[in-house]
This record gives sequence, structure tokens and C-alpha cells, in this order.
Amino acid sequence: MKIKFTKMHGIGNDYIYINCFEEKIDDPSGLSIAMSPRHFSVGSDGLVLICPSDIADAKMRMFNADGSEGKMCGNAIRCVGKYLYEHGIVKKTQISVETLSGIKELTLTVDEKDKVASVRVYMGKASTSPESIPVLLDHEMVKEEIEVLGKKYTLTGVSMGNPHAVCFDWDPDALELEKIGPSFENHELFPERVNTEFAKVIDPTHIRMRVWERGSGETYACGTGACATVVASVICGYSRYNEPVKVSLIGGELEIVYSDNGDVFMSGSATEVYEGVYNYEN
Repeated sequence: MKIKFTKMHGIGNDYIYINCFEEKIDDPSGLSIAMSPRHFSVGSDGLVLICPSDIADAKMRMFNADGSEGKMCGNAIRCVGKYLYEHGIVKKTQISVETLSGIKELTLTVDEKDKVASVRVYMGKASTSPESIPVLLDHEMVKEEIEVLGKKYTLTGVSMGNPHAVCFDWDPDALELEKIGPSFENHELFPERVNTEFAKVIDPTHIRMRVWERGSGETYACGTGACATVVASVICGYSRYNEPVKVSLIGGELEIVYSDNGDVFMSGSATEVYEGVYNYEN
């Protein structure tokens, strides 16, 4: 079975995109597992299907490298917006995209060559309720101390439609993330596993961060993770409401605004790398 795909990335968070307005994918989980390995296949953090929607301009389904379906990916949805516009599927600069965590509104900045230079995404409202993350606590997870592999870490839990735990304790560059990441992801407090962000506040408007994503491991960037980190920074008193915060990740930078009404906005680039055809034998 030959499948047409497009490789794209949002500041290094790379996915394989398939236009399901034209292609039919029966087993996206299996396809993600097959296409994601970096040394034996196309290589990516996972698979994204760009699909028709009955309630929005388009629908995004995203699958992690291990085949598990995620509810939302901030970097991926910027790429979806770019793809929809530049491939003529939705030729407008205000685009709505259906996801498992609700409809997201995208604002595209288009350059003089009619190319999408950046995308601003309304990410919805952040939540810190234990049920929304979910985390097995009877109170909000704010500066909650837990033990992982014999060491104490302080976590703040945030839901961006998917679960996040943010740690400001440690210099992210000093951590052996490949060693400790799986233990955070699968910690008993998080029944649906968790994405974990390790962040250092440079100043109230600048944060440096690494991320361990559930189902994918360390990635170069995570849009929802950057949003959760800024939300946690405001909650913990390191940053301020309504003020843009630059988040520096391995792959580049995002700008996040956490409004005092709970709304979160993310701005950043999206890049199309190449198109190809994958010979899938399932």
C-alpha cells in the first residue's frame, strides 16, 4: 500500500502528516508505529492525520511514536494550519481545527509569497483540577513533592487538554532525561501517564525547558508543554498573567500568553520539510 505523506515540524517537534481529504488510513496506530522509527523508517515523533470535520474547517488526529492517540499537540496543529492553507484546502487566515481536546482557533500570518510565516493558536483554557489532568490527588497539584528513583521533585500539574507535570527544581541541561523520563511518565499518581516538563526560569518573561512526552520520549519541542510550563510559572509566582513569555526549547522558541481569565495563546513557526510516498506493509 503506497501512502503519500508530508514531513513537517514545529521547532523540531516533527510529525508525518497525511492528507485524509485524499487518503484513507484504516490503522493509524499501526502506521505510526511503522513510520516513526528514526533509523529504520521515515522517522518522527509520531503521525498526524488531517481530516474533514463536520464542526470545524478540518480535524486533526495525532498518534505518538508508540501508536497511542494523543488529544492535542500544539506544534502539530500549527503545521496543520500551514498545510491546510498552503495546499489550498482552507484558503483563509482564520482556521478552526477539531481535536480530541476541543476546537482550536488558528490565526495565520502570511508573507508576501503567500506562505505561512507563523501561526497563533488559541489553546483554550488551562485547568489545574486533579480530575482534568488526571492526577490521583484530592487537591490541586501545586508544588507537590514526589519521589522518583530515590530523589525528591516538586511538580505542578496542568491540563492543556492533555496531562502535564512541570518541575522547576532542576537545571534541565543537567538531567539524564532518558534515564528518569519513563519513571515520571508512568508514575502511579498519573493513571493516564503524563508529559513532564523540566524548566528553568531565566526571568519572568523567559523560560528554558526540556520535555519528556508520554509515548514519544524526549522531543525537541512540545507546544502544549510550553503552555503548561508558563501556566505553572504564573501559578507558582515566577511569571505574570497577560504577559508574553518566551519559552526556549531544544528546537527553537515559542511565545506563550496566559490570560487572567484562563485562556492560553501560543505563537510559533511551522515548517514543511518534504513530501514522499511510504510503502506500507501491515
